[in-house]
Order: sequence, then structure tokens, then C-alpha cells
Amino acid sequence: MSGTHGTVNAETAGRLVEEVLDRLAASGDPTACEAAEELVRVLMEFYGAGLARVMDLVERDPNASAALDALLGDELVASLLVLHGLHPEDARTRIARALDALGQPVENAGFDPATGALRLRPTGSGGCGCGGGGGVERTARDALACFAPEVTSVEMEAPAREPALLQIGSAPPGGGTGGRSSATAR
Repeated sequence: MSGTHGTVNAETAGRLVEEVLDRLAASGDPTACEAAEELVRVLMEFYGAGLARVMDLVERDPNASAALDALLGDELVASLLVLHGLHPEDARTRIARALDALGQPVENAGFDPATGALRLRPTGSGGCGCGGGGGVERTARDALACFAPEVTSVEMEAPAREPALLQIGSAPPGGGTGGRSSATAR
């Protein structure tokens, strides 16, 4: 796990910690396993207490609303706040924040907290009619993993069919209304 900003997230860090703990368990030394698990617990409590203090200080400062918004909008910080139960926004607000960050024309069509399923609905025209929803789903899952990990699955609704384009042209020269319509469906 590199310390480069932006490359670490809660899911990756958690997986790496579990891999290290599994390797220790495989060594057969129960004392080392217990010590490693205690170390992880102590560090989590320490960092959680530090984050709680940061949030308390920022929320108390009436001039810090821009700083608070920046913290809540940062994927790494948001995921740590959620992990420690410190994120001040509810799941619906965090889902909206993640979807806003996508830069894709989608909206929340329903979230079921019992199953973790989130349905998304396209809100704009894709332009080409190619329906590239798979990329949107993957991008949404990545953003939601940081902001709203309680979303465990993302389902994309089929886009609504657009009506046929009706083009109205001018009447042919000298044509008047001689029984021909100038409207053609294309």
C-alpha cells in the first residue's frame, strides 16, 4: 500500500490488513495474532478519536463551512468518517453527493437499506443511443464505496425510449397545400 495521496481507500486498506492478519494466523502463533489484532484495534480507536476531534473543531467554527464541505466531499476523508461512524450526513445525502460527483446524468431511483440495492435512472440523453450503462454502474459503485458503503449493489434502469424525431420542412416552391404534407417522420 503506497502512501501516495489518492491511491489508498478504506476497502483496499481493510483488505490489506486482513491479508496481514491471515498470514499471521497461518503462522500458527496465537500470541502474535492476538497482538496484531490488538494493535489494529488500538490504532483504529486512536485515529477514530483524532477524526472525531477534527470534526468537532471544524463543526464548531462558524467560518469553517467551506472546509467541512471540502472534507465531506473528499473520497478518502469521507470513507474514513463513514468507517468510524463520524460522517454527519445520512445515507441519502451521501448517495446524492456520490452521484453528483459522477459527472454522469443519473438520479437515485430508489435505495433499499435492507438489501443495500440502489437503482439508478439515466436523466439525460446519451446522444448516440449506444446505452453505455456499464461504465456508469462501475463508476457509481466506486464512488459509492467511499461515500455510502451501505450501497452493496447498483442496478441501472433502462433508459426511456425517446420519441421518433419529427422534422418539419418548408413546402416545395410553388407547392402550397396540394395534398402533400411537409412533415416527415425520420
